[in-house]
Amino acid sequence: MCLLSRVAGFAQTSDSGTLPDAPSARAQSQQNHPSPNPLSGGVEFVQLLERKSVVFPDLATGKQPFTTRDKFMLAVNNSVSLSSIGAELVGAAYGQAIDSPEGYGQGGEGFAKRFGSGLARSASDNLFGTFLIASVLHEDPRFYVKKDLSFSATVKYSAIRVAITRSDSGERTVNFSGLLGPLAAEVLANTYFPEDSRGFDSTAIRYAADLGWKFGGNMLRQYWPKINRKLRLLPSVDESATTSGETQDEPRRSPDVSRACSRISTAHGIGY
Repeated sequence: MCLLSRVAGFAQTSDSGTLPDAPSARAQSQQNHPSPNPLSGGVEFVQLLERKSVVFPDLATGKQPFTTRDKFMLAVNNSVSLSSIGAELVGAAYGQAIDSPEGYGQGGEGFAKRFGSGLARSASDNLFGTFLIASVLHEDPRFYVKKDLSFSATVKYSAIRVAITRSDSGERTVNFSGLLGPLAAEVLANTYFPEDSRGFDSTAIRYAADLGWKFGGNMLRQYWPKINRKLRLLPSVDESATTSGETQDEPRRSPDVSRACSRISTAHGIGY
């Protein structure tokens, strides 16, 4: 009887326990929430780079609402973008050629001061305009490329875009962020510019030049997708991803991904 009671107790214990081949709670959790696939994560990263331009980060890739955080990140990206750095290099070279501002002098030191002050003004413009003013007034600081415009229509659109932009709700509105941002940057620049380049006249001249640069930048932004596709500088996206947009601004994807990313996507059979 003693032996039978021990055997019965052992059988009850085995029946109440978990069978060796039964899935555990941890295994079921792993099946319901599989670990991320490294390849899938890499593909998503390539797709993210495909959608955003490193030359012109403010090119719109969609009409989704732009949050305050998005505007701050855009201001940062604009300040260190290839277009901003290139523009300031050209501006510093031109200033060096005409010796403006004179207080910076000539030589390598003078060029470095002109280049540094140009980057500082660009960063201030983005901080005040792209982030602060655009956030307070609910403006969309992105540039929407229009397809199939003639040259004259492109000139007109680029000029209008200096003064008119889109609100966060998609309505046309005065581009206060684009007009007041550079003005605030030039006023601030009077604190570190040479003394003979300060004052109302110098500030007004620099501000007018800034608006001219914005117009030229809009022209280049409008043609950048075609330039990129023609010269094959960087991988391009499928034309079917864009729409014609005859009556309104239409977002246009401008890919600026490295060729290495393109080779990665091709190696894994991903078409872009």
